[in-house]
Amino acid sequence: MESLDAAAAFSEPIGGDTHWVEHLRSDALSVGTYSIRGGGVDDQGPHGEDEIYVVIDGQGHFEADGERVPVGPGSTLYVPAGESHRFVDVTEDLTVVVVFAPPEGTGGGAVAAP
Repeated sequence: MESLDAAAAFSEPIGGDTHWVEHLRSDALSVGTYSIRGGGVDDQGPHGEDEIYVVIDGQGHFEADGERVPVGPGSTLYVPAGESHRFVDVTEDLTVVVVFAPPEGTGGGAVAAP
């Protein structure tokens, strides 16, 4: 067992609008925190892994596959590998727990062009 309580904390971006901290990596998945400053730009590209996003704190919108939805505490989103996506119109600092399967950066799926 491993506590992942630190995953629920905003980490101040340094030199940009976003910050990523990985808290756990196993053979099957990885878990981390993605922090986005209010008013900031999320310039992430598609990933080669499936993702689950759980918004812990903050407000904004999420765009993926031509859809746009408001997000706030408790919002939970699934993004399949290769799908272009990003947070937009972030009005309050966002703290987002992210689960990648397989682990982030392992290229488990096909990545679409950004």
